[in-house]
Amino acid sequence: MSVQGGKGEPIDYGDPAVVGGVPVHVGGFDDLPGYEGDDLGVSYMPERSAFRLWAPTSQQAELVLYDSWQGDASAVLPMTRDIGGTWILTVKGDLEGKFYTYRVWFEDRWNEAVDPYARAVGVNGDRGAILDLRKTDPLRWTEDKPPFGDPVDAVIYELHLRDLSIHPAGGIRQKGKFAGLSESGTRGPEGILTGLDYIADLGVTHVQLQPIADYATESVDETKLDQPHYNWGYDPKNYNVPEGSYATDPYVPGVRIQELKYLIQTLHDRGLRVIMDVVYNHVYDSFRMSLTKLVPGYYLRYKADGTLSNGSGCGNDCATERKMMSRYIADSVLYWAGEYHIDGFRFDLMGLMDIGTMTEIRRRLDELDPSILTIGEGWVMDTELAPSQRANQQNSALLQRFGQFNDGFRDAVKGSIFLHNRKGFISGGAGTENGVMAGIAGGITYGPGIWQFAQEPQQSVNFVECHDNHSLWDKLLLSTEGATDEERRAMHRLASAMVLTSQGIPFLHAGQEFMRTKNGIENSYNGPEEINWLDWQRCAAHQDDVEYMKKLIALRKEHPAFRLRSAEEIRRGLFFERAPGGAVAFTLRNHAGGDSASHLYVVYKVNKEEMSLALPKLGEWQPLLGGEQITRLTKEQAIIRGIGMTVLAVQ
Repeated sequence: MSVQGGKGEPIDYGDPAVVGGVPVHVGGFDDLPGYEGDDLGVSYMPERSAFRLWAPTSQQAELVLYDSWQGDASAVLPMTRDIGGTWILTVKGDLEGKFYTYRVWFEDRWNEAVDPYARAVGVNGDRGAILDLRKTDPLRWTEDKPPFGDPVDAVIYELHLRDLSIHPAGGIRQKGKFAGLSESGTRGPEGILTGLDYIADLGVTHVQLQPIADYATESVDETKLDQPHYNWGYDPKNYNVPEGSYATDPYVPGVRIQELKYLIQTLHDRGLRVIMDVVYNHVYDSFRMSLTKLVPGYYLRYKADGTLSNGSGCGNDCATERKMMSRYIADSVLYWAGEYHIDGFRFDLMGLMDIGTMTEIRRRLDELDPSILTIGEGWVMDTELAPSQRANQQNSALLQRFGQFNDGFRDAVKGSIFLHNRKGFISGGAGTENGVMAGIAGGITYGPGIWQFAQEPQQSVNFVECHDNHSLWDKLLLSTEGATDEERRAMHRLASAMVLTSQGIPFLHAGQEFMRTKNGIENSYNGPEEINWLDWQRCAAHQDDVEYMKKLIALRKEHPAFRLRSAEEIRRGLFFERAPGGAVAFTLRNHAGGDSASHLYVVYKVNKEEMSLALPKLGEWQPLLGGEQITRLTKEQAIIRGIGMTVLAVQ
């Protein structure tokens, strides 16, 4: 790997002499003393600024100061080698408003890079910025957060910032900006709620924002925002700074920070917590990323032949298991939680990260605020890390406080995401019932044939749609040839109902409630906008479906039986009932979870014809939801027609 420029240049891993002759890419390098202080980056005060950089293999280091985001340097100042492989420099005077980088010397050249610990940057993130972070706090900036108990009480709503506000009929002024999601009083076609008002009205508890940390210029150029641009943002550049394209002015370093803080405060004031989608498993550019320029060969994983590990499919995998990379990631997460009051973190491709790092993140978050959620993609993926160390579903017993996306439940409900015409339970797919029941039970080991990866329900994030792959509606179009749109609509509603009545953490994708479509596009990571935006006209046309989603969320909130806290409670209170083919039924008994109802009966039904269901003799059954599908109801029998979910209760 070349870290100086392009792929054709030679590798220089730095000077082994300065670290006792231990090469950076050898495991023993991490046995050397690292740096344990809390002052990496720049510590600003009006009278002086102190800089500390970890770059143990460089022969020299310099601080480069600039007066603006572009143009030549105004000063180049030598740094002094200090403890733990760091370089330090204190500059007297007020540097607020200045920009800076570091330069490190290897063999025969300087590598210039942004400070990995930069908290502010110029446009496109090519230079760090020096500012007083307290001046970026909004006028109202409180520690107050919406009340929240157990992880299974969450109802997560995944959202891309631009998707929410860029549709021309959304009535939102600051389209594609942090400020756009902060707006209230916005209305769309036929006077429907849009934007923040719409989300708050749904009843969800957490808004999960797709990456809002600074990402690559090649993905979105912040100097060309007048041109068409769109990206999901899974291209990390500066890990501790908000993305500038979401700010009203990306040229002024403090604006993006203040506007994101204002957004988070606004969401909190509206009763919504905020989950941040973070991407610590890979970097956008293995060759030009500041980490790889400053300590070549250290921060990424390599194969035995010297090539980069690429389990991510993005060209590289971060070496999260290495001491200072692990520490950097944990520092970054804690910084967002503290400085920005973030309430949760979703770890992209978490299965490529190591258990030790995730455990340390959870430990430090618990010290700050135990209610902060941690969820991630625990896919089983290949990478240059021992399988026993990978933070994936197979090792979930070592990741008790992390929710993991339940792909087994997803595929059982809607069909394989890779085999586009494969049917799931909702569309009549054969052999899917056990996968459905495993998801209903929260992914725990419930009984013979009903088990997945979870030890406790909070470890299972239940979903049928997210930003990846086809939307649920588009999947149904591909897999239900011959069905009517009305039948697909019923299947779609049923899938959402299954998510919200299963044990674990329910997760919804923005627009799922009005049958979001991307016109059949499977991977819309870079646009166009017309494919990705939330279509408020479609929302207006599907208000009945939006209302149904609101009822599902309210049902879950009103009945703790759907939110059992432990595997023991689930095994004690959840019973699967006999049902004909094409249906799965279960009861939640004996005031499960302290529920006001004595017993609940839930049936998921996937055929149109009338079906007779034998009800357990537990009392007088009354409909809670889906009563319009019932043609006969007694203490011992329900006759139900159509595709959908019916919920009964004995009070």
